[in-house]
Amino acid sequence: MRKNIFALFILLVLSGFSSVNATNIQYSLKMPKPQNHYFEVEMLIEDYKEATVEVKMPVWAPGSYLVREFAKNVNLVKAFDEKGNALTVLKTNKNTWKIQKGNAKSVKVKYEVYSFELSVRTSFLDLTHGYVSGTGVFMYVENQQENKGKLIVYPYSGFKKISTALPKAKEGMTSDGAETFEFANYDQLVDCPIEIGNHIEFSFQSAGVNHRVAMYGDGNFDVEQLKKDMAKITATATQVIGENPNKEYLFIVHNVVDGQGGLEHINSTTLSVNRWTYQGSEYIGFLSLVAHEYFHLWNVKRIRPAELGPFNYDEENYTSLLWVMEGFTSYYDELLLLRAGYYTQEQYIQKVLSGLNYVEGSEGSRVQPVAHASFDAWIKSYRPNENSANTTMTYYSRGGLLAGILDAKIVTKFNGKKCLDNFMQKLYQDFYKKLNRGFSEAEFQKALSDFMEEDMSAFFRDYVNDTKVPDYKSIFAPVGLKVEYIGNAKPSFGASFSQSNGKAMVKAIRVNSAAENAGLSVNDEVIGFNGYRVEAGDLDGIFAGLTPGESINLLISRDDVLLEIKAIMGTYERPTYKMTFDNNEKTLKLRNYWLR
Repeated sequence: MRKNIFALFILLVLSGFSSVNATNIQYSLKMPKPQNHYFEVEMLIEDYKEATVEVKMPVWAPGSYLVREFAKNVNLVKAFDEKGNALTVLKTNKNTWKIQKGNAKSVKVKYEVYSFELSVRTSFLDLTHGYVSGTGVFMYVENQQENKGKLIVYPYSGFKKISTALPKAKEGMTSDGAETFEFANYDQLVDCPIEIGNHIEFSFQSAGVNHRVAMYGDGNFDVEQLKKDMAKITATATQVIGENPNKEYLFIVHNVVDGQGGLEHINSTTLSVNRWTYQGSEYIGFLSLVAHEYFHLWNVKRIRPAELGPFNYDEENYTSLLWVMEGFTSYYDELLLLRAGYYTQEQYIQKVLSGLNYVEGSEGSRVQPVAHASFDAWIKSYRPNENSANTTMTYYSRGGLLAGILDAKIVTKFNGKKCLDNFMQKLYQDFYKKLNRGFSEAEFQKALSDFMEEDMSAFFRDYVNDTKVPDYKSIFAPVGLKVEYIGNAKPSFGASFSQSNGKAMVKAIRVNSAAENAGLSVNDEVIGFNGYRVEAGDLDGIFAGLTPGESINLLISRDDVLLEIKAIMGTYERPTYKMTFDNNEKTLKLRNYWLR
């Protein structure tokens, strides 16, 4: 009898749970007047059983680790029942609206989103095109993010194309140009950006996957050349893991004046580049960006920390592993170009050396561990100030350097039978394919130790959670690279200057420099040097001609107060290395395997 009562109780609970999760959600996206930069959104919520409905706007966009407060672009939110009667809407916090649904069978939520920031993580609309970054446009129903639904896009009458990775619904396109898409859950909806307008779209086949490219804006690109080169990059990237999980992939490319990089999605990406980037060395930079964002379809979107999906859209999602997600990807974006034939080994090693000298030559490398840089991305990486160079190090560059170190160690230990690719394959198989989830920091460290067949605690202690300088000479010697330290002390004042309205302004000051010791500050205006008036643009040349120990007398203006600053010219030894090839038979074999 107790079992029967318990079974009935479970049945009722599951029935109630199922009814809540049977909620149907449909969005309509309209843009009747693009010149006012407003997307109009209607959100139809059906079969929701509770008396109140909470709808929320995300505060951040996955892949861009900063709270951007997308709700700031939302106009008055209104709600109506199935008969068109207005429902009471109360805003309960910065990104949440509570709707008094009562007994209504359905709720239609209407709002406008001001969209006039063209970047890879924000939305934009004008008479030339519309771009939708989902987290800044589509609200979600609290606790209903797992529900499937549909999106109907009504393009402006002058826009003829809609490009998105969202699957098309069977309804297809209507006579007025509207097109219906479907999504399995809210994560998929907002992880598929949408380009709407009159852009060029072309496609190519690579690694068994159909790739579409939507090109907005004029530029000096050659479509046939892009097909060839992007196919080569995507095929080379697929070889790292050995499997491409997509049937189709979409590149959205914005050709603009001020290119901003890219943002990854699970089966698409958006790239923002200078419109004249498609020639010479800048074109190689574009292909590197293609490689970087494409490699993210594995590393970040599938090989990932547990915190990076499913997402909490309400607040920061902290992880100390961005050095792996972005750093390893930064390592591969150049390595893939080498493997695809766009670099020689010599050119590639110069890229590695440049990254090494950037990392070790930065003051912040001795202050901020890369794990901390990852965790604090939300408050530091996207919000640099005048002192950031003295205290921070990007997890992109240092993470990429650590990836190269690990690759060299793996190649050496397994004598050219394994490389970093094999470790990435292990993560992909063990966590994405077998468990369909992300990993914790402890699981990642254990996975690396298991793969290396040794305890990697010292690596994490010294290089991930601390700022110890690796022994580059011993690390890279077995793979045929001679690394030599060549840093030497040079005359240095330790301040950099800029021009502002004809004034010579202090832009930055290096920690422990002559400038800092003398009391000079950022935003000081330099008026005189050793009794002579100076003009904007004079100071770099003046300081370049000084020798260590020379006396300096500066007249400055700080907040319109004239001050005299006395200093002594100092020296600075910037850590610098050089790399050359060692071509003995054994190391040449390992180097050729590493740089194949």
